[in-house]
Amino acid sequence: METCSAGAAGMSLAAALPAWAADAKPKAYAPALLVNERGDPLKASELKVQANYVFHYPFEATPVFLLDLGKPAQPNALSTHDRSAYSWPGGVGSKRSIVAFSAICAHQLVYPTRDVSFISFRKTRAQRGVQDGLIHCCAEHSQYDPARGAEVLSGPARQPLCAVLLSYDPRVDSLTAYATLGGELFDEFFQKYQAKLSLEVGSKARNAVSGQVVVRELERFCRNSIQC
Repeated sequence: METCSAGAAGMSLAAALPAWAADAKPKAYAPALLVNERGDPLKASELKVQANYVFHYPFEATPVFLLDLGKPAQPNALSTHDRSAYSWPGGVGSKRSIVAFSAICAHQLVYPTRDVSFISFRKTRAQRGVQDGLIHCCAEHSQYDPARGAEVLSGPARQPLCAVLLSYDPRVDSLTAYATLGGELFDEFFQKYQAKLSLEVGSKARNAVSGQVVVRELERFCRNSIQC
């Protein structure tokens, strides 16, 4: 029922998009059940509100932010830098408050590593912030609103963060990643960080994720989360 509702919302938004816009469709990947560090299915209800969680999808080396915003995230009409429009379906979960976005900044491809992260969700405004509750990248101060599909609110980024679509099973309170939506930057990411990723992940950096994927709090994944 939730999938049908999201689809109906997407069609409604698509009807309101500008005539020039080419409709960007979700890109399906192998489904991956979100699990905790013990390997048990992650319970959506156990997510801390407004806490940064990280998992990797759709490839072994491409990080994703998972957030429970604590409030419903409504569908939104967005577009990529090349003017391809798409309808972000909003949050999932019992409160429709859970969202996921690629953690690769759409400007300089900054991303969280095990050593340091210059990009993360901030409960309260950063030093140069425009409001609370944004994903902020310290590299050039691009800011994205996760409650509106990671829409760019300020900074040099030219498009929203790529959304990672989740399905929610209310019977077991589980979450599964199954597709991306919006402007993927994976090819550019792999090209820019080829040498670095070979050291961090090895030869499996481009391997597709399937089956299940481990979710960690950013503080447990990354040694130093930079606040700016």
